[in-house]
Amino acid sequence: MTSAVQKPAYETEVLIIGTGPAGGTMALALAKAGIRTVIANRYGWTCRTPRAHITNPRAMEIFHDLGVIDDVNLYASPNELMGENVMCQSLAGEEFGRLRTWGHEPGRRFNYALGTPEVFVDLPQNYLEKILLGAAAHKGAEVLLHTEFVKFDQDDEGVTSVLRNRLTGEEYSVRSKYLVGADGARSAIAKQLNLPFKGDMDKLGATNIVFTADLTKYVEHRPSSLYWMFTPGEAPGGLMMGALRMVRPWTRWLATTFFDINNPPVIDHVEARRLMHRLIGDDSIDVQIESVSLWAFNECWATRFHQGRVFCAGDAVHRHPPLKGLGSNTSVQDSYNLAWKLVHVLKGMATPALLESYSQERVPVAEEFVPAAFGAMKYYDQVVAALNPTLSDDPAVSSASFEMLKGESADLSARRQLLREAVADTYRTYDCPGIEMNQRYQSCAVVTPEGETAPPFSQDAEIYYQPTSFPGARLPHAWLFKDGSKISSLYVCGGGEFTLLTGNSGAGWRAIAKAVSDKLGVPIKVVTIGLGQDYQDHYGDYARISEVDESGALLVRPDVYIGWRAGSLTETAAVDLEAAFSTILGRGASGHGELKASGAIQPSKKFDEMDNALTAKFMPAS
Repeated sequence: MTSAVQKPAYETEVLIIGTGPAGGTMALALAKAGIRTVIANRYGWTCRTPRAHITNPRAMEIFHDLGVIDDVNLYASPNELMGENVMCQSLAGEEFGRLRTWGHEPGRRFNYALGTPEVFVDLPQNYLEKILLGAAAHKGAEVLLHTEFVKFDQDDEGVTSVLRNRLTGEEYSVRSKYLVGADGARSAIAKQLNLPFKGDMDKLGATNIVFTADLTKYVEHRPSSLYWMFTPGEAPGGLMMGALRMVRPWTRWLATTFFDINNPPVIDHVEARRLMHRLIGDDSIDVQIESVSLWAFNECWATRFHQGRVFCAGDAVHRHPPLKGLGSNTSVQDSYNLAWKLVHVLKGMATPALLESYSQERVPVAEEFVPAAFGAMKYYDQVVAALNPTLSDDPAVSSASFEMLKGESADLSARRQLLREAVADTYRTYDCPGIEMNQRYQSCAVVTPEGETAPPFSQDAEIYYQPTSFPGARLPHAWLFKDGSKISSLYVCGGGEFTLLTGNSGAGWRAIAKAVSDKLGVPIKVVTIGLGQDYQDHYGDYARISEVDESGALLVRPDVYIGWRAGSLTETAAVDLEAAFSTILGRGASGHGELKASGAIQPSKKFDEMDNALTAKFMPAS
């Protein structure tokens, strides 16, 4: 029997439900900024299975800014163990294709190097969650475990949430200024908000089997995060397609196989072990099953991420397959986008109008990412078709079809070419610097000169990163120098602050920025890049990618996106900066008629030993 809900047991500024990548990032960013934060998890600790794992360069940049990148790199498998993506009949069997992935293909490696100082790493979610939650707790966030969200009520002044202690059954309330639902793909908060969604859930079934097995002799010479097996039999179409994912090299694994969502399989540990031996192709390998779970590929996203004082982030608002490695990375970026805005509003530096930019900026990202991730499955269908053109369910037919590929004839030569092309095309499910770094926000927190539009993409915008300093774009990366050391332009910004970047001829911006900062009560850090200045542009890359004169300036937001730019230092620079800054903060444009927010302001509506060591390091003290 539960007790009656009475006065709030907790009062805080932000309550976060969920300790996944979105919730952990949010809690850390807020606590680091001194915001009183409570984060709740219905379980006894963070997730215990590997779940998401690919950590892309943009997420790494964020972890750098949040101060946890050393722990991320310590517990992640490094990039050099990720890139030999193998396609074979079984792990011990015949290999028919291979891709360089996750930044290892020379052309795309160049494009990543153009855009970011970071590289991909493989960090299973069960490690990432501990790092983020532990760091947040060390910064002052209060962590509630075994705590289930029940419901909320919001009003003009805040949100009252009812939580339930799952150990005692006691219900109590938490009063917060804002509520963030990072409670996953079955989000109770998104449901109560009645957020509008596009797309469909449960479109394809998938089985995850986590197991231990020493597969060193089959993989150490071709290290990768993923191995794809197309094994004769076991499935409609005559081929069982399975992805074998490295969790820890080379002894812990997660295998994913697929099924008709309307006909889910029954898989116990005995059957799971048999399936793993099929994928490995060697029954002598000792396979120890840890867990078996069924899940679904979804393709849906919310068309609005918040309502009033209640916000949702991560899988709560965008639900899609793990292809392209966009899942947890996008969740991290949702929270990084929202956190600085909540900080500025809660500290009285911005009005709640700023918070409208969260949906304006992140919904278009979901609209792009979700169909792209789900649509990437077609590239593996092409591999299946090239291997077994008849799509016969008879394993003998599919095996014979593969053996025929080794023969001599014009037809078989053509089939081999189709197979090579199909394998090559799957690169779109891995290396996509464009979709990862090309976002150009249009919102009330981005200010552009009247009539100007962002430059068009000259190449495939999903594949190729194309830098620009146009407002709404992420600040381009350039290597700068200080006291003989290199640092990315991205890392001279951030830290929760606005930064004004200028050049040798922009000395006047310092006084202007100070005056505007003093007037509005919001810090602006001024950084001069150039000969003899704060940072040196020895390669000349910053001068090229900044797209402004030496006297011009870029106003960089705390999330390292450009909020406004000035081509040069003009007589109206002070008025221009104040107007732009005021607009971004939701405090009006100070009457400046030639500037506009690029999105209309809508009314606010209210990771064994290492695992144990990491848990010991970050488990909140009792």
